[in-house]
Amino acid sequence: MKRFIETLKNIYKIEDLRFRIGTTLFFLLIYRLGSFVSLPGIDPAQLQNLESQTSDGLLGLINMFSGGALQRMTIFALNIMPYISASIIMQLATAMSPNLEKLKKEGEQGRKKINQYTRYGTVILATFQAYGLAVSLQAGDLASDPGIFFIAACVITLVGGTMFLMWLGEQITARGIGNGISLIIFVGIIAELPAAFGQFFTQGRSGAIGTGTMLGVIAMLMITLGFVVFMERSLRKIHIQYPRRQVGMKTYDGGSSHLPIKVNPANVIPAIFASSLLLLPTTVSTFSGSQTGPVMSTILAYFGPGQPLYLAFFTAMIVFFAYFYTFNVSFKPDDVADNLKNQNGFIPGIRPGQKTAEHLEYVVNRVLVLGSAYLAAVCLLPEILRGQLAIPFYFGGTSVLIVVSVTMDTIQQVQSHLLAHQYESLIQKSQLRGKGKARRKKGPARR
Repeated sequence: MKRFIETLKNIYKIEDLRFRIGTTLFFLLIYRLGSFVSLPGIDPAQLQNLESQTSDGLLGLINMFSGGALQRMTIFALNIMPYISASIIMQLATAMSPNLEKLKKEGEQGRKKINQYTRYGTVILATFQAYGLAVSLQAGDLASDPGIFFIAACVITLVGGTMFLMWLGEQITARGIGNGISLIIFVGIIAELPAAFGQFFTQGRSGAIGTGTMLGVIAMLMITLGFVVFMERSLRKIHIQYPRRQVGMKTYDGGSSHLPIKVNPANVIPAIFASSLLLLPTTVSTFSGSQTGPVMSTILAYFGPGQPLYLAFFTAMIVFFAYFYTFNVSFKPDDVADNLKNQNGFIPGIRPGQKTAEHLEYVVNRVLVLGSAYLAAVCLLPEILRGQLAIPFYFGGTSVLIVVSVTMDTIQQVQSHLLAHQYESLIQKSQLRGKGKARRKKGPARR
């Protein structure tokens, strides 16, 4: 506790860090205020019926990330999900397309071009999702004045809300602390946690959940949080050696370092992708309403949340996307081997070039066995408990992964600012001492 208070005092002393944290909190406050502004043309009396429609499917996933904005049908109902989907799709396309890969290597201009394509993709995805949501609202009798004008107003408002959140996230990243997009999702999840805990304890008081089960779920949540923190900080270090080199007349001794490989290089992306794909049938049935055919009914019966086939395919999708995203986006063995070769670094006992790439691929394959199993376990255990015990949606593994990873990243950035400030103060003190010595030094006596 004493160390925490000391850290807060150090943060307050640094003007730049204090400004960044204040800016971040201000922008996040704007986001939370906007998540309570209702869409135009929504009938408040019928809005209560939407809660059952947003408990499952992709709508439930978006509602979790939006902090309940979808359930309240606000201007931020789609939240930042279209931008995240467009970013992931663009990353995968860059990894598979030679033209986009070449554009990425062009530096700042290429990166701006890819960001522009991502924004265009965000508009397209947001328009598609907003139209489907507007049609669903109209079919569910939530529109006070249904028609083409209601659909157009909903689409324009929802797309505008998503683009505003995208701009807000970029401003937090540039002027605040932490990753803006991740913090928006983080705040949305945290904001709904009190209501989820309240619902959970209400079920316990009513007798729907036993006392032993409640204590077991709380203990499981604590253990899961600790396990996620441990796994997210786990690394596989590969020893790298640098030979002795000569530059001009000087000879520099060789050094050694480590190449860190995370146990989970893909982070939470495999869980989001797998959830989006497997919950797509439920989302389609939500949009179609009572017009669900026999084929869709059969699919929902076997692939509904909590069903054995759903859990099996969920695990398979998590493992597949963990390997696919790692080797195509987050860690490319060929690129890493080329960078080591260009820096004259090598793995002891392994020849530079292709042999190094093969060795790295072998190591990452083995590490990902543990990483993908960890992701599947964290995501599946809450799914099973929620299906059996009707635990609120916010106890899901995806939300735990996001909360832990964003918290660790933000704390790391704050510590980096504190460390940089300490270095700057030490340099300033050393310069002042040097000037003082220079003043005290006597010059040569005049003859």
